[in-house]
Amino acid sequence: MAGILSPCSESTLTDRYQTTVPDPVRKALGLNKRDKICYTIEADGRVWIARAEQAENDPVLGKFLDFLAQDMDKNPQHIQAVSSELVDRLQSLVSDVDVDLDAPLLDEDE
Repeated sequence: MAGILSPCSESTLTDRYQTTVPDPVRKALGLNKRDKICYTIEADGRVWIARAEQAENDPVLGKFLDFLAQDMDKNPQHIQAVSSELVDRLQSLVSDVDVDLDAPLLDEDE
């Protein structure tokens, strides 16, 4: 095939249909940890992989954050420090929670 720059790079699917993107592919796409990739499926069954474009900011979240910023500008007297009691309470609520941001999602979470 014309235009191929390197030989085939393989990876294996796990039982949960996950795989590691091979190093040459990561380098070619400029991928880093937590980046997203996009798959394009053509009618003939070929699949193209590309680095996903950065998602636009969430318009609802942006409007909410703008609202908060405007309210803080208009009413700075309402801004209060978080109390040490609240910090202690929050820490006690999450102290036993173990979070692995690299763990795969469960089927019901996708």
